[in-house]
Parts: sequence; structure tokens; C-alpha cells
Amino acid sequence: MTTDAEIRAAADRIAAGGESARRFARDPVNQAMVNNWVEAIGDTNPVYVDPEFAAKSVHGGLVAPPAMAQVWTMGGLHHQRGTGDPLGAMMSVLDDAGFTSVVATNSDQTYHRYLRPGEHLAATTVLEDVKGPKKTALGEGWFVTTRTNWYVGEELVADMVFRVLKFRPREQPKPEVVDAPGAAVLRPVISPDTAFFWEGTKAGELRIQRWGDVLRHPPGPMPPDGDLDAVPDYVVASGRGTVYSYVVHHHPPVPGKELPFVVALVELEEGVRVLGELLDVRPDEVHIGLEVRAAFLRIDDELTLPAWRVAR
Repeated sequence: MTTDAEIRAAADRIAAGGESARRFARDPVNQAMVNNWVEAIGDTNPVYVDPEFAAKSVHGGLVAPPAMAQVWTMGGLHHQRGTGDPLGAMMSVLDDAGFTSVVATNSDQTYHRYLRPGEHLAATTVLEDVKGPKKTALGEGWFVTTRTNWYVGEELVADMVFRVLKFRPREQPKPEVVDAPGAAVLRPVISPDTAFFWEGTKAGELRIQRWGDVLRHPPGPMPPDGDLDAVPDYVVASGRGTVYSYVVHHHPPVPGKELPFVVALVELEEGVRVLGELLDVRPDEVHIGLEVRAAFLRIDDELTLPAWRVAR
């Protein structure tokens, strides 16, 4: 088992390597990307899109929104972290030590000047700090801080301090499993891509598909980055979440069910959403944001459905 001292030693070694090699943007700053970005964000500043207006401004011409700094050097669909990336290296160390879950905590960006169409950015990353182990509400973990610098030539044009928590999820008590023999349900079609989820519910676990650092539910057959050689695994969710949306079923009658009953879409702590019946609660007690915990409805030896109870 990796010790705290070994994690700190690895962090010191990675930090001592300094800035990573430069990662060049695939494309220069360009108007087409700016047009798409401002439309998506709803930024109506004409200095980004109107050449005549921009020419009369203090900039003397079109500029790109400063908040797009990170956009220019983002990896494409098939991007993979380089072996010299400090953040990726530190994530691997903590993964091997059992701190397999991650959540971003904060990001601070500084813009040193506006960028103009045609400029070609390059980014570097340096590991600035690793603190831990820390006790958090999510579990014991390590706070990892990196700094990304963006350059045009040798000029620093923007930088970002980015901090994540890599944590080991807390041990959770086994969720309640309720026997509901003979209940009328629409049985799911279980495929090779979803079998792990239904095996999990039979074991009293909410298993969420994971592709690298990305969690996905419902599970899918293809990775989000299109890497056809990638193989998914899963994480066991804490079972805690909040009601994101819900419906109250009044009609038609359902054999074995007392009407009305509530079906809730729950956003888990891990960030994905899972659907299930909300048990033992009156419809007028349900609201968006209601804290719930996982339960399970055992229909028969082959099928157990996810469900929810209010977190008391």
C-alpha cells in the first residue's frame, strides 16, 4: 500500500520537473471559434465579432474573449494526456494509492492581455502544491494544485490555477434492500454494456460506468473520447443525492402499487443522474433538491431495481 510519505515524495519529484513541454493549440485564434463561443455563452460584446466596431475601439481591431484562453489548447475528441503532464502524473500516483475519485474545487484565471485572430497559443502545466491527507465530507483525500500558463511565443498571455480533490470515497453502510415479489414492472433489457449495473443492484450497489476520469449513466458501449481501444470499469456510488426532477403517478392503475407514487430522477454526489421510485413519501413532501439515499427493490432472483428513500 502506498504510504503518505511516498505520495509526498512523488509530488516533490513531479513538481521538481517544473513546467511541462509546451502543448500547441491545434489552430490559431480564429473568428469562427469566437463566433461559436460568444453565441453559446450569450456574450454580445461587438468588439469580438464586429470588425467596424472593433476597429474604432481601444483595441483597434477584433479580439477574442479572454475567458476563451483555455479553449484554444483543449484536446480534441481523441486527445490523450502526454506522459510529461504533471497533473496526469499526480493523478496516477493517487489512483494507485486508492484515491480514485476526483472533484474540481476551484479555478482562478488571470488574463495578461487580449488575444487576436491569427495568434497561436501554447500551454504548459506545472505542479504547484499537493496537500494531504485531508478529511473531507466526501472522504479522505489530497488537494492537488496545478498552474497552466499560456504563451504566444515567449510572452505569457494568461494563466490558470486549478485545484482538484482526489479522494477515497467513504465506506457507506449497505443500502436497504426491500423485497417486492410479484410487483408489476417493465423489465429492463440487459445487455453486455449494462449487465454490471444490474449485477450491482442485486448486490445492493449503485455501479456507475467510468471511462478514465469520466462517469456515465446510463452506461454506453462507446467511450466519450472515441478511443475504440478503451475499456470501461465502474465506481460504486455513495448512494447519496438530491431530487433533480420527479413525477407523481396518479393513473393508470399499476398492479401491486398503491397510487399515487413518486418516481424521482436523482442527481448523485458523483454528478450523474439515476431514476427510481421514491419510497414511503407523500407526493406533497417531495421537492427539487430533497436529499435522498439509495434503496433497492428486489423483484425476484434476477431483478433488483434502484429506488430512493428520503435522507432523514
